[in-house]
Order: sequence, then structure tokens, then C-alpha cells
Amino acid sequence: MTVSLSSRGTAGAADHHSTIDCFHCGEAVPEGLDLRVRIDEEDQPVCCHGCQAVASLILDSGLDAFYRYRPEATGRPEDTPLDSQAFCRFDEERIQEDFTHQHADGSREAALLVDGLYCAACGWLIERSLDDAEGVEEIRVNPATGRALLRWRPDRVRLSHLMGHMSRLGYQPQPVLPEAADSQAQKERRSAMRRLIVAGLGMMQAMMFAVALYAGQFHGMEASHEQFLRLVSLLVATPVILYAGLPIFMGAIRDLKNLAPGMDVPVSLAIGTGYFASAWVTFFGGPEVYFDSIAMFTFFLLVARYVEMAARHRANATTDALARLVPDTAIRLNDGEGEEQVPVRELRVGDRVLVRPGSTIPADGVLLAGDTRVDESMLTGESRPLSRGAGDPLIGGSLNVSHPVTVRVTRTGQDGTVAHIGRLLSRAQAERPGLTRLADRVARVFVTLVLIASATVFAIWWHVNPAMAFPVTLAMLIATCPCALSLATPTALAAGTNHMAGRGLLVTRSDALETLAKVTHVVLDKTGTLTRGELRIVETRTLGNHGESDARALAAALEKGSEHPLARAFDSGRGNVSADAVETHRGQGVEGMIHGRRHRIGRPDWVAELSATHGLDKNELDEAWVALGSEAGAIALFRLDDPLRDDATETMARLKALGLQLEILSGDAVEPVRRTASAIGISHWQARMSPEDKLERVRELQKDGAIVLMVGDGINDAPVLAGANISAALNQGTALAQTSAGMISLGDRLGSIADGVSAARRTLRTIRQNLAFSATYNASMLPLAALGLVAPYVAAAGMTLSSVVVVLNARRLGKTSEQ
Repeated sequence: MTVSLSSRGTAGAADHHSTIDCFHCGEAVPEGLDLRVRIDEEDQPVCCHGCQAVASLILDSGLDAFYRYRPEATGRPEDTPLDSQAFCRFDEERIQEDFTHQHADGSREAALLVDGLYCAACGWLIERSLDDAEGVEEIRVNPATGRALLRWRPDRVRLSHLMGHMSRLGYQPQPVLPEAADSQAQKERRSAMRRLIVAGLGMMQAMMFAVALYAGQFHGMEASHEQFLRLVSLLVATPVILYAGLPIFMGAIRDLKNLAPGMDVPVSLAIGTGYFASAWVTFFGGPEVYFDSIAMFTFFLLVARYVEMAARHRANATTDALARLVPDTAIRLNDGEGEEQVPVRELRVGDRVLVRPGSTIPADGVLLAGDTRVDESMLTGESRPLSRGAGDPLIGGSLNVSHPVTVRVTRTGQDGTVAHIGRLLSRAQAERPGLTRLADRVARVFVTLVLIASATVFAIWWHVNPAMAFPVTLAMLIATCPCALSLATPTALAAGTNHMAGRGLLVTRSDALETLAKVTHVVLDKTGTLTRGELRIVETRTLGNHGESDARALAAALEKGSEHPLARAFDSGRGNVSADAVETHRGQGVEGMIHGRRHRIGRPDWVAELSATHGLDKNELDEAWVALGSEAGAIALFRLDDPLRDDATETMARLKALGLQLEILSGDAVEPVRRTASAIGISHWQARMSPEDKLERVRELQKDGAIVLMVGDGINDAPVLAGANISAALNQGTALAQTSAGMISLGDRLGSIADGVSAARRTLRTIRQNLAFSATYNASMLPLAALGLVAPYVAAAGMTLSSVVVVLNARRLGKTSEQ
């Protein structure tokens, strides 16, 4: 396609003797104006310089196919801003904080609602026009939800410029905020309900008149009365078809223009032919009208789609509800100025906030003063309130249950945990898993076969019994509508994903749930996964005349300034003892002066060297022991261990009961790994493994045909998490954006992994049930309808029933307990 632009002013005005529509927007070209755009060697009229500029933008970008695929003209550019000035406010940092997230590489990501986005051609145009634009990293447009996911580099392009670009194409973008999402959902529900009410009222009236017509055929009816009933049936059916059924016809037109026939095509064909054939019979005479059947079919189809819409809104509600967890205001503590209630968006890292009992924690932070219990059930699925003390992290959006506390803010806005979770869930829902793509392909093939079969059946009946040709074909088109087949997979996946999220397991990749259901092996890291990742003193041996409390106080004094994980194990022993001239010896321990005497804590053999003490030989003590001694001799031995998670043993038993093979791959020393494996009943384990060693082991299992689920901490195990068939990270709300896992456990429960496996298997089983039911229904109805054994109104009821059955079957997933 070639393009050239010309402007001939009023010179060509005399050539115009009638109204000419603009090629781009469809508006009338003003009289006396002659602007042209040359497309495919033809001059096409445009109504203004704005349309001429937009046409130039589209064609110069190589997007000429837009004009072939669009369902209608795009609207006048004058109706939208011609530049990005209207969107300049979205370039302000304080406003972007509410709806954008900055990645580590400096790029930003935003979700946008796009008004005027109705079909695949519109989404294709936006993606193609922005894909190669300066500074754009990624653009995804979903016409079904009216949303776009945009990632760009602010140092190379302004957001207002990109939003203005969409506006110049005829689409109005706005940030996705909870209020905007709610407004869109309410608008869709109201529109669907209005169409449903019109269809329901029309169907009832048409059925009432149909009963009279059927009775008249058996008992005799005057021709004038029959004609009157047909006319009023036409009157009540017309708004059902032209208003309530309009989205169905628009969907069919879109499918045909994109050469991808969907279920709207046979549905529209059935409704349209039934209506116009009945109208013809009404005015020109004929044996029978079908206004009741097509009105019933339209109503039942809208009922099925309303149920599907409600299920979709429930799926989106999980994401939208996350944004509403964070309150609108917070009580900020200002030095010397007391308390101040401020909008949450004004909080900054380092601010101190007061959270009273019963209030929601406004942002991620650290507990500075006080102790309390917090309810994180909305985020993690953990139903019991959790104890938190000074220094413990708190998640924004969780509920403070017990006492007033002071919190120092560590993350705000789109950097917070709630926002991270929402983005991960949105990305997972934006992708289309393999099962959904397969079901859609099958549905398209089935639609094509139905259209061919319907034409064949019509031709056969026309030769056998012409009076039966039309009603049989109509019943066949209605009965074989693949609504249930198209709903079978997405409804079950949405219900299963939401159920798992409610149990604290967030699915972040589209195919994760399907893969999880087929897992054969579970490989687990030890530290931070099977254990809490917090070293504790589990045994103390005092030597000589030293008491346990004195020994712990001396150890705490030496470890006070250390950043080593071992140091935190001695926090509880801190007293009034202090150490001077403290030095850390890498790989050995800590040394310092206490009461004028040199002390050491660390490896037993290194501590023994200080006083030439015997009995602390490293060869006699495993690596779990830490020694304390001074120049005068050994003082105590502490055995440290990382305790198991509370539900580790139970979870491993549940995974075994599900038929899974379990294995531990840990970078820790041999003895701690052995003890952990023995405690939870796992016979296959390996210690001293690097991330590369773990990845190599997983690949060995995969070569043997295993489908591996890797469970790790989400950061240190990134390579093996990415290399496994499916992976889960136990993050407890930290570093969510850095994980390579396909699933994230948001709480402190290892049991969410077993919950997830069970839920995934139930979901896959439900998908198979839905597909089997819908396929069986369509396959059985096809020959019955073709043989004339199914009336059109019976076919309409059966089609709706099949769709409702698969949706209700999927909804059971949200109510099913463990199996």
C-alpha cells in the first residue's frame, strides 16, 4: 500500500455535488474542502488536516492493514487532543507514584484503561504503532478487558507523549486505579443487565404469543388473528435482536473481518436468519415464524454470557481488591509537631507512622516500638494473627490487631508488597496458557465444521422436505453453539488461580497451574525453605564454673556489632556486659576485650588457641557448635541450629501421599542437612551444593522424564528456580519482583505448596470434565438436530444449560477443600 497526501483547497469544490464521508473518521467532509490521502493508488477524501495527519501516521508506520481490519471508522481527531498536553499531569512524579512501578533498570511500568478499544484490530494498531517507538520497552493490549500494559524508559520518552500518541489514533488512555476499574466493571454489568432485561421481557412476550399461535394451529384461527399475532411477535422480538443481540452481531463481524470465525458467527447466523426469515413469513406469508425461538436463544445466550462475565469480574476482583487493602490516610509522627493525618501517597521512606489497634498498616515498614499481633490473611492466607515485635518487618495492607505501634516506612506506593503482588497477578492473567489456546483453536475449527455441516444439512433437507430445511438448520446452528467449549478452560483456570491465591500461593505465570498438576518430583532447598532461616541456640554446655546466663551475656557482648547471621542467635542474652576492641576474623569468629581480658567466640579450634585449651578440637565437634573462651580457658559451647518450619513434617507427608518423589538439595553442611532430612522423612538429599550443582541435578531428573517442582527462597536459588519445570518461592512478602519462580508463597506456611498441588490437580480435572461434557454435548446434539429431532427452542435451552453447567462446575473449585 502506498500513500501520498494532497491538499487542493477549494479548487475541487465544484466537483462535490453530494455529501462525502471522510475515509478515516467517517464524518462528512465540509463543503468547499478537498483534502485527499492516496491509498492503494486511489485518492480517498478526508475531512480535515487532523485526519490527514493521522492517516499519514498510520500509513507511514506501515500499519495500513488497520484500515482493512477495523470494524468502522475511528472518529474525528478533533474529538481528542492532537498533542500530549492533556496528559502532561501524568508526567509528574507524585502522580506516577500512584499507578506506575519503577524497575531496577530504570524503566517504568503502568497499566492503562483504554476507552474506544473494542476489537483485535484496535489492539493490533496500538501495539504495532508503539512497539518500535522510541523508549518503549513493552506494550501489551487486551481488547477483552480494555486494558494495556505499558513499559517505557522515562529518560527517553515521556508518558504523556505515549498517551498522546494513543489519543491521536482515536483511543483515550487513563491509569488503572481501583476507582476506574470498579467504574468499568459497573458500566459493563449495567449494560449487560439492560440487554438481559430487554431480552427477557421480549422473550416472555414472544413466548406468550407463540402459545396462542400454536394453539390456533390445532383448534383453528382466523387468518387476521394469526397475522396480528405474528406482527406483535415481530414487534417484541425486534428490540431483542437489534438491541440486546447487538454485541453478538458486532463480534461476528469482527471475527469475519479477521478471518477467525468464533462462536459469534454461527450464533449470529442463527439469530439473523431466524429473524429475517420470520419477518419475511410475516409480511409475505409462510407456514411458521420463529420469533419465540430466536428471542429465547438470545436471552439464554445473554444469561450464559452474564454468568461468564460475573466469573471474570470475580477473577479480576482478586487483583483489584489488593489495591484497596492499603488505606487512604495514615497518622504520621513529626518530630516536635506530634501527630498528623496525611494521605498515604504523601508518605516517604523513613517516615514514622502510628498504627492504632484495628487499623490497617499503611505501607511496608519495620516495627520501631511496641509489640502487637497482625492479621495478614488477605495477603498470605494465614488465618491466625501473627506476633510481631520491635525490629520485625510489617506488610502494608495487613491489619494491626492488638496494640498501638510505631512503624518506620521502608517502601511506599508501587514499590510496596501489595503492588508487587498485584503486578505479578496481572501479568499472569494477561497471558494465555496452553490449554486456553488449544480450546480456542478447537472451538474455531468446530465452528467452521458446524457452518459447513449446516449448509450441507440445509441442502439435503431442501431436497427431501423443503418445509423442514430451515427449522432443522436453525436448530442445528443453535444447538451446536460452542459456548460451553470456549468457557470450559478459562473459567476453571480463573477459579483455580483465585482459590490458590486465597490459600497464600500466588500464580505468576500462565502455564504454572497446568504444569503443577503434572509434577512428579519435588526438589527443596533447606535453609529458608524447610527451615526458618533463623539460627537459634538449641543447646548450651558450660565449662568450668561458668553459669549459662553469664556465658550468653559474654557471647552477646562479643557479637553485638557483628552483621553475621550467627550474631542474631545471641540477641536474647544481651545484658550490661560490653566488649571493647572487637575484631572480626573472617572464617574464624570474633575477638574482643571484656573486663580487661581477651575473649573469643567462633570455631572451637580457633577459640582453643587463645588459651591452649584442650577438649575443643574441631574434629570432635561438628560444624553446628560454636565455642566461647578467654585467655583463662574455655567458657561454653553453643550448638546452633536452624529450626524447621512448623508444618514442614506434615507438608512432606502430604506431598508423599500425593505420590510425589521428594529430594533436598542444599548448600549447607552435611550434618545439618542430614538432620533435617531425617526429621522430615526424606531419604534423598545432597549437601554442599552450589546453585550450578542444583541446576545440574534438576536437569538430570528431567532427562529421566521427571516433571520437577523446585521450592526455594526465590533469590539465591534463582538459576534452579528458572530451570525447573515449575518453581515456587517462599518469600514472606520480600523481594517479590526478583524471583524467577512461577509461584510465590506469600505466607509462612510451607503447606501452601501441598495445597497448590492439590488445587492444580482438581483444576485440571475440572477442565477435563468441562471439555468432555461440552464436547459430548455438541457431538451428540449435532446429529440429533440434523435429523430434525430437536426443536429450535429446545436447542436454545440446551445450549444455555451446557454453558451454565461448565461455569458452575468451575466455581466449585473455590469451595472445595483438600482432597
